[in-house]
Order: sequence, then C-alpha cells, then structure tokens
Amino acid sequence: MVKITYVTHDGAENEVDVPVDMTIMEGAIQNGVDGIEAVCGGNCYCGTCRIYITDQWLEMLAPAQEEELAMIEASGEEDPNARLACQIPVTEALDGIRVTTPEFQK
Repeated sequence: MVKITYVTHDGAENEVDVPVDMTIMEGAIQNGVDGIEAVCGGNCYCGTCRIYITDQWLEMLAPAQEEELAMIEASGEEDPNARLACQIPVTEALDGIRVTTPEFQK
C-alpha cells in the first residue's frame, strides 16, 4: 500500500492507502475522495480527474502521453503541473505523494 494525500482546493486533506498498480484516480474513487469525479471511468476522455502535482513529485512520474496532454489542453488547463489521475499508476516510489484537486471538481 502507498499513502496518498488528496488535498482539495480549499486545503482539506484526505490521506488514504492505495494498492500498487491502481491509478491515483482509482485510489480516490475507492476511498470516496472528494474532488475526483472520473466521469469517464478512467479512460482519459473527460478530464474530470485532474490533479496538480508539485515539481518534486512530477519529476518522479513518466511524462504525460499525447492523449493525456490533449485532454488537459482541451479543458483549457494552463497549469504546467496538471495531470490526469487516471493516467498515473501507483508505484511504491509514490509513497507519500500529495496531489491537489482543482476548485471546479467538487
């Protein structure tokens, strides 16, 4: 299990244990975390699992692929630290990661 802290736009924190090989989105849904809607169920079609990741953790992730980048761009997102939680597999290296959800995903 990997500890992930989901932080809402207003600062509320929800620390949960997520199994390795799930995605950050699946961990949020499984644990009832607010701010991760995942309307498309993790298929990279909706952008409603958007999160922001600090530079420190962003460097530890594989770069976003074209499909993810296109969805982020189509949503009008301009933050360079935006990612889709459905596209980030949980690994042991992410133990302790903190991600923040945008205000419009309540």
